[in-house]
Amino acid sequence: MIKEPISKYIPFVPLKMERRAWPDKEITQPPIWCSVDLRDGNQALVDPMNLQEKLEYFHTLVDIGVKEIEIGFPSASETDYEICRELIEGGHIPDDVTIQVLVQARPHLIKKTFEAIQGAKNVILHFYNSTSTLQRKVVFHMDMEGITKIATDAADLIYEMSKPVLEQGMNLRYQYSPESFMGTEMDYAVEICQAVLEHLHATPEKKVILNLPTTVENCMPNYFADEIEYFISKLPSRDCAIISLHPHNDRGEGVATAEMGMLAGAERIEATLFGNGERTGNVDMVTLAMNMYIQGVDPGLDFSNINKIREMYERCTKMKVGERQPYAGELVFTAFSGSHQDAINKGTKYMEESHSEKWEIPYLPIDPADVGRAYEPIIRINSQSGKGGTAFVMQHTFGFELPKAMHPEFGHIVQVETDRVGTELKPERIYQLFQENYIDAVKPYELVRHSFAEFTDEEGHSHVTFAGTIRHTDGSFQVQGSGNGPIDAFFNAIHGQKMDRFTFVDYKEHAIKRGSDSQAVAYIHLQDQDGKDWFGVGMSHNINLAPLKGILSAINRAVKG
Repeated sequence: MIKEPISKYIPFVPLKMERRAWPDKEITQPPIWCSVDLRDGNQALVDPMNLQEKLEYFHTLVDIGVKEIEIGFPSASETDYEICRELIEGGHIPDDVTIQVLVQARPHLIKKTFEAIQGAKNVILHFYNSTSTLQRKVVFHMDMEGITKIATDAADLIYEMSKPVLEQGMNLRYQYSPESFMGTEMDYAVEICQAVLEHLHATPEKKVILNLPTTVENCMPNYFADEIEYFISKLPSRDCAIISLHPHNDRGEGVATAEMGMLAGAERIEATLFGNGERTGNVDMVTLAMNMYIQGVDPGLDFSNINKIREMYERCTKMKVGERQPYAGELVFTAFSGSHQDAINKGTKYMEESHSEKWEIPYLPIDPADVGRAYEPIIRINSQSGKGGTAFVMQHTFGFELPKAMHPEFGHIVQVETDRVGTELKPERIYQLFQENYIDAVKPYELVRHSFAEFTDEEGHSHVTFAGTIRHTDGSFQVQGSGNGPIDAFFNAIHGQKMDRFTFVDYKEHAIKRGSDSQAVAYIHLQDQDGKDWFGVGMSHNINLAPLKGILSAINRAVKG
């Protein structure tokens, strides 16, 4: 990189706007969506899609709810011509879907395009020529008048050739793009677009789509919004036009450009799934639509099974959706950070306890279930994770609701393991650590046999007597005790034995179901004579036996130290 880029690159010169209205606007409704995956997206692929891949992609777009789909450049590619004919003749196009075909403003290509669309019901004929200062100077060596004549001559030809197909019943609409709009003088952009509207005989009843492309993104999104607002305010036949945007992503700001352009008055967006397109790509339809969704605006598109859509996209395009790509990437709903995990865990519990109808979970801007990601791991554990994340995995993956006081102890056990292996721990390994450290803590004290006797006195108080045999490495011994319940009776029975240095603090119990095996799990909190906390876990089909196993689990863990 050079130290003084100003000496090499020409900075964008923004419009001088005395007043602008767009910053005070809000997006309250979705745009008209047009997919350009099969044209702009396809031409950017190392290996363009074949006929079957294009057909599958087309049907996916229809299922999502896209009503306008640019299917290709049929006058310039035999493959694109073939897909156009197959879509029409094969009956693939629903009556409420419009296909769009692209063509340069050149007579022989326009004529070929009319051949390609014969027999279609709903068609947008999209023609373009480049208008930017740079292209006029470097590519066309023409002045503004010459560039305008290219556009209006094409408009005249298209209008004349449309008459017979309109008489045959085709719903044919027109779209014009001043390519490289962002780099075009705005007064000239208004002039050439107004001329095209007039030559196409646009009316408020038969509007023409004016598609304003960010062919190469060369300014900040707020400057682009100024351009759109200026263009719309100066266009004489505004009521005869639908203002459309075609943002690219050269500066990585395609989504912001589209959003601010909509605030400035754009009504339609051309986009691709996951942002595929030339160079750094087109604006990402998924991100743009879901950004509206999480603000309470129905985008009119269905991304409820984002994994299926992503799988189709990756298979047909041979492209990869990034792991961190918004809403669709593998890791976008995953937290590794301990503080993030703790907040997500608390948010989940808050929603369960409050029965909130609103989504209120920190660090998760959207409910993963809304895009079909309900059963994917939201929290994954590595060396950066904390106690809350470990508890979340145990609850949401395996159904164990660990008491809050137990979180630090088990979190530390998991942390030691992540430091040892140096990699992420899968949920199965976390459960294995839980089982090894708690459920399998059955030595040196083990309950061999037991019985309970219970009666209720005249005042309604319950009295329970426990009797049992406990095996120890030194042998077996009998214990007996009474209390107001099974846990109290058992704890009193073992008190006075070698296990009498523990104080009972708390316990929690719930049912757990893994497959067809429904059991009770009990979490026991004891404290030794030095004031140190010890936790134990017991599981059993017998609801009275689970806490007894939990008590022995805690004692065995303490004895082993």
